[in-house]
Amino acid sequence: MQVFVTGGSGQTGPTVVAELITAGHSVTGLARSDAAARTLESLGAASVRGSLDDLDVLTAAAAAADGVVHMAYGGDFADPEPMMRRDVNAITALGQALEGSGKPLVATSGTLVLPLGREGAETDAPDREGIAPFRIAGEDACLAFAARGVRAAVLRLAPTVHGPDDHGFMTLLVDTARRTGVSAYVGDGANRWAAVHRADAASLFRLALEGATAGSVLHGVAETVPFEKIAQTIGSGLDLPTVSLTAEAAASHFDSPFMALAFGADAPASSIRTREQLGWVPRHAGLLDDLAGGDYLA
Repeated sequence: MQVFVTGGSGQTGPTVVAELITAGHSVTGLARSDAAARTLESLGAASVRGSLDDLDVLTAAAAAADGVVHMAYGGDFADPEPMMRRDVNAITALGQALEGSGKPLVATSGTLVLPLGREGAETDAPDREGIAPFRIAGEDACLAFAARGVRAAVLRLAPTVHGPDDHGFMTLLVDTARRTGVSAYVGDGANRWAAVHRADAASLFRLALEGATAGSVLHGVAETVPFEKIAQTIGSGLDLPTVSLTAEAAASHFDSPFMALAFGADAPASSIRTREQLGWVPRHAGLLDDLAGGDYLA
């Protein structure tokens, strides 16, 4: 299969590109810069120059492909409206290029769109008043193409996709612990955090591209971990005390009300239906093992 990928040079993208190529697919990736193009080409992929704002580039690349994996997402999270519009416009351009073909379009979202306080399933509607509503418009745009002859599917990733050179939530926790001298959690720390290893996420992207049914919502979640255990693992590895913070103190500690809200959220998610539909079996290290034995604390 000839696959067009956006976000292929980002944090998770290179592992996805490598997974696709190893499985026998040919990959062309969107590259905003020379560095991004070099990253893609070093993996054995071709590159096409452009950004998510270059809708003609996206349309042409998708039309020439047998399937599309859309992972690119970014902008100023303090002003999410332009970021959401860019994502929807990009997905619309990609989907229109595939319309009526039966070809796959896999778009990325996150499990933090789900209602908090209970285990979210693939069939659950996203919480439009929740902590991550900025990903929902992209989900809607992608899934709308399922009725327009596209094998459209949304893959919701856990908030932590862990692995080497991670620069996401876990790196922020480690950096904050180093800076403040304590490894912190919010409240009693019983709130649950979803995670998946980057290599397991990559295999799920491939399986979704190859076999997800039109209209599918998939969950890239290998496990959920009590947040206190995350903080304790970081504290032990850095030889720092582990402490509980109130929600108010957490906003100052993490230098961000949103981060305090996210780290205090009870946000477990199930991937049972995803595993049943695609035969996905996570096989790599869990989050706590990766925190203790990976490069997070180095």
